[in-house]
Amino acid sequence: MTQALPSTMLAAVSMGEKFVAMWPEAFLFITTCVVMVLGLSKSLPVRRMCAPLAGVGLIGAGLIAAAMTPDTLCPLPSMAMYGKVLAAGIGLVLVCLLAGTVDRDFESDVERTGWFDVIRSKRAEFWAFFLFSLTGLMLTAGADDLILLFLALELTSLPTYVMVAISTRRDRSMEAGVKYFFLGALGAAMFLYGFAFIYGGTGHTGLQDIQREVRAQVDAGGINELTMLGLVLAVVGICFKIAAVPMHFYTPDVYQGSSASMAGYLAFVPKAAGFFAIMLVVSCAGWGFGESRAELPGMLRDVLWIIAVLTMTVGNVLALLQSSVKRILAYSSIAHSGYMLVGVIAGPGLDGRGGEFTRNGLAAVLFYLLSYGVMTVGAFAVLACLERRSRDGEIEEADHVADIRGLCKTHPVLGWIMVVSVVGLLGLPPLLGFFGKLPLFTSAISAGEIPLVVILAINSAIAAYYYLRLAYLCYIDPPETSPNLAPLRATPFGSRRVAGMLSAIGVVVLAVVGGKLADATVTAGRYIPPAGQTQQPERAADDDAPTPEHVVAPH
Repeated sequence: MTQALPSTMLAAVSMGEKFVAMWPEAFLFITTCVVMVLGLSKSLPVRRMCAPLAGVGLIGAGLIAAAMTPDTLCPLPSMAMYGKVLAAGIGLVLVCLLAGTVDRDFESDVERTGWFDVIRSKRAEFWAFFLFSLTGLMLTAGADDLILLFLALELTSLPTYVMVAISTRRDRSMEAGVKYFFLGALGAAMFLYGFAFIYGGTGHTGLQDIQREVRAQVDAGGINELTMLGLVLAVVGICFKIAAVPMHFYTPDVYQGSSASMAGYLAFVPKAAGFFAIMLVVSCAGWGFGESRAELPGMLRDVLWIIAVLTMTVGNVLALLQSSVKRILAYSSIAHSGYMLVGVIAGPGLDGRGGEFTRNGLAAVLFYLLSYGVMTVGAFAVLACLERRSRDGEIEEADHVADIRGLCKTHPVLGWIMVVSVVGLLGLPPLLGFFGKLPLFTSAISAGEIPLVVILAINSAIAAYYYLRLAYLCYIDPPETSPNLAPLRATPFGSRRVAGMLSAIGVVVLAVVGGKLADATVTAGRYIPPAGQTQQPERAADDDAPTPEHVVAPH
């Protein structure tokens, strides 16, 4: 009994730490419950409190995460706090962007007739699903177990299927929701199957335990086939979340079928969750098994290499052929996933403990997630701010490239938001996108991935065409005057314009304070190798480097 006491106490302490780590998600869950009740009220002022309350919940969750999130028991122990604060920060901008997405016509009918039908109201469900999805994103960033990781990923994704379907009243939104759901189910089945193989090959579900077992397999002659198959299947399945080849087919149709504000949400939240998950899964295999440099083990590196090349190439080439701004941004989103996979392949640097920002591929990915989220929300906010009445009386948002011609002249604020956002996505200095893309190049060069760097540079040059085309249309082209279409007007929801302005300001201001953000991402991207392993045989980590107390030598 006395011998069992220490392990019992240790388990209790570990469980207590997990409860403390989930306080941000618990706070967000309580907010979600309140939002669901308020959204069903018969009083319009009460129903209108859903969005502001969601924003308050995100602020509270972000502050709690920054103050209380401990390191997790996984190879990337410090990523949890960064991921949760990032989710709360971008989520606040998305709250502004999503205003008026649902119940617009319904609220007009209620104002006219005075009769409230709770069955027709969608506000409660929409904002509750919004918060549930962001809760899943936070849980993904802090996951230390395959079971928790699976549940967190699905909590992130499942609400978005419904949100897409109800984001507009048109049939194409329901079609987009159905496509998104079925391909999402395929992706979930694939990475869950991969998780099952990982468990079968290692005997563990805890990420730190899996890492130790993989290290033991390497010492015994190599990672066994079952574990490697599980890692590959898990990565390919998670590719659905980040819209990477071969799980990218849904992206342009879903973005175009949903509202612009919802497309902006999809461009960041599932992608961020997917990259958190990929980094956690890949870190279990480690970047320390190369003979001459730090790299991922055999097949896993090859699969990620092929996916990265195909993803950035397919995304950029197909974006050149589009006449819909939403589809251009959708293929752009695919290409950016390919860029970030380069950082995953490069890994955490030679010493395995963070190192310099310019050599840490994981820090580069985390910084790029922030940069991409800020920039892409701005581009979609512009589309969400422009609308017209179609011939059937439905409200249509701007989408065709002709809709943004001369935008700097007709709607100067929106025009410049679009120009700043797309130029930032291109990566021109001195904007935020440049400082986000540069460490992807330098970390890949440091890791010796020169062919991958060349392909990344070629794809960045291809992307310049369609990004500069969008900037040209807004700034230089004369406004579109078509007698067959009603003129575009600004949306009555001013918070969408606020979201665009916050994004444009962030593209400029965050570039100025990029040094502090880089330091934060280096800490968040700190990789803890299994005990007894250095990241590269001829360059051992410093003896006095700090090691978390929870890293225990394998028995």
